[in-house]
Amino acid sequence: MKNIPIVSGYRVFKNRKSILKNPLPFHHENFNKLGDIFRVKIGRANGILFARSPEIIKQILQKNHKKYHKSTLQTEDLGKYIGKGLLTSNGEHWRTHRRMIQPAFHKKKLEGLIGIMDAAICKQLNLIKTNEPQDVYPLMGDLAFQVVAQSLFSRDDIQADMAELKRITERNQVMLIREMRQPYMNWWFKLSGAIKQHLNYSKEARNILNEIIEERISTGADKDDLLDMLLKARYEDGTAMSRDQLIDEVLILFTAGHETTANAMSFTLFLLAQNQDVQQLAFNSASAVNLENDNHFENLAALSYIKQCVEEGMRLYPPAYYIDRMSIEEDQLGEHTIPKNTMILLAVYELHRNVDFWKNPEEFHPERFDPKNKKDFSNYYYPFGAGPRMCVGNSFAIYEMILVVARILKKYKVEAQTKEVEVDPLITLRPKEVFLKFIPR
Repeated sequence: MKNIPIVSGYRVFKNRKSILKNPLPFHHENFNKLGDIFRVKIGRANGILFARSPEIIKQILQKNHKKYHKSTLQTEDLGKYIGKGLLTSNGEHWRTHRRMIQPAFHKKKLEGLIGIMDAAICKQLNLIKTNEPQDVYPLMGDLAFQVVAQSLFSRDDIQADMAELKRITERNQVMLIREMRQPYMNWWFKLSGAIKQHLNYSKEARNILNEIIEERISTGADKDDLLDMLLKARYEDGTAMSRDQLIDEVLILFTAGHETTANAMSFTLFLLAQNQDVQQLAFNSASAVNLENDNHFENLAALSYIKQCVEEGMRLYPPAYYIDRMSIEEDQLGEHTIPKNTMILLAVYELHRNVDFWKNPEEFHPERFDPKNKKDFSNYYYPFGAGPRMCVGNSFAIYEMILVVARILKKYKVEAQTKEVEVDPLITLRPKEVFLKFIPR
């Protein structure tokens, strides 16, 4: 890797405050100055590689995916807070549980969940305060969390438990980001007891979930929700998941399931509020569809323009703005030989805004995703990753986002009260204090 440009540990330390707040400008500057791949010399013998080349991203996620695993950022750092489940495992453990969980997100299963999803959306939208500025992310965060909670448990009497679970996941996420961006402080995080405190929060979250699961088992109720599917899932030898493994999978579905959709919906609504002509087209699309019937898939297919808006929102603000991988054997990336045990961060945010692949990449143009004039963006567009480890719930998330945007636009005109969006890159890319006004139609 001798020919790969290096960013020194000194530069990282010098810019530590801005990196802790938002690392995207620092990495953008490095990409523009050093090219599509560079190496940050910090923490590891080989440093950490950053890449935005579409060829490299495609090779790592798809063509040569067997040579790469999820990195320790997820399997260890994130895993210690949310367990060893689908998102945080590798190898045979991951393959086994992917096979068990995948059926929950097949089209036929999703058809039953969409009704639960839509009912939860309608209930939460009644809580929107009208004709006054409102921070959109907390609103979308609560909505997405309730959709996941209802899809998992089909219960309305666990609001307090769900609120506490949400608080715990958010607190632990902030702690994890500090650990990742300030590795030179990890000795203090351990010595001060900060990590231990947040691990105790995780135990509280697991206890909450365990009680809900125990009650479901004791009643023997058949709810046909995600928890029901997980309880009925079996390994090849016919045995069920252990209780700890079941809790791991439920906790990961909660964490990943509400976070990414809340972010994407917030950004998309802001972009629609900023672009009133586009919002009018989206409103026309929603108005032409009767969402009160049970023809869920027909309705979703008819909301094609809103789907384009969601896709364009995730291009500009991809929830998974970086994808991490670790090489488990040597690989050739272009002219560079990458040794085993090298951590690589794939810059999806950079690729989605690269002028070489997108016309006017900083502008919001849903028409670029129109099937009639859409190019093949598959090599340059990774909102849910790609390859075998592509997000298992991507269809669930897309359906939810389309329904939320359609329901909101049928009911409200949305106006931006914030001129520019400020991003808050945590585990996923989140908007910071974006105020919108919802005006009844």
